[in-house]
This record gives sequence, C-alpha cells and structure tokens, in this order.
Amino acid sequence: MNVLADALKSINNTEKRGKRQVLIRPCSKVIVRFLTVMMKSGYIGEFEIIDDHRAGKMVVNLTGRLNKCGVISPRFDVWLKDLEKWQNNLLLSRQFGGKILGCFF
Repeated sequence: MNVLADALKSINNTEKRGKRQVLIRPCSKVIVRFLTVMMKSGYIGEFEIIDDHRAGKMVVNLTGRLNKCGVISPRFDVWLKDLEKWQNNLLLSRQFGGKILGCFF
C-alpha cells in the first residue's frame, strides 16, 4: 500500500468533483513534504494536520489549479545522465508539467 499514491488519488478525485477541501488519511512525513512542494508551487492551498493519536489526518484546501497528479510506481532508479530521457517519456508535453524527485535510502 502506497500512502502517497492514495493521497494524490484522493486529491485528484476531489479536484475533479469541484470540491474545495479534501480529507487525507493516514498522514505521513512523505505526504507532508510533497504537499509542501505543491503548495509552494501554487497548485494547492494551505493544509492542516490533525493529530488523532493514530495515523493522523490532513485537511487540504484546493485552489482549482491542479489538472492531474500521480505517483510513478514502482520507484525507478534513475541516473542523472538519463533524467532528460525519463522526463520526455513521462511528461505530457514540452514545458508542461513537473516532476519531484525523491532520494530514499
């Protein structure tokens, strides 16, 4: 089970329905860091972390600027020299979309 993929799927579905807020659970550090990057880029609004003494919850405010977001699964090992090739294969078109790389050790 991939909690980041589930969270982004919930955000996508809520955005398509035209809602302004989404409840994401469980909450993890990876989701918080990813949503912070999305918030700084302007794709989502503020989010609030709710501590329920279990896995945690998040309430995310949506701005309506998000078209689609998702996770590439399984996680691939990508070398720096091959990054341009992966970008051309994964993104929809030139100068449209973005990618966030994570280093997991």
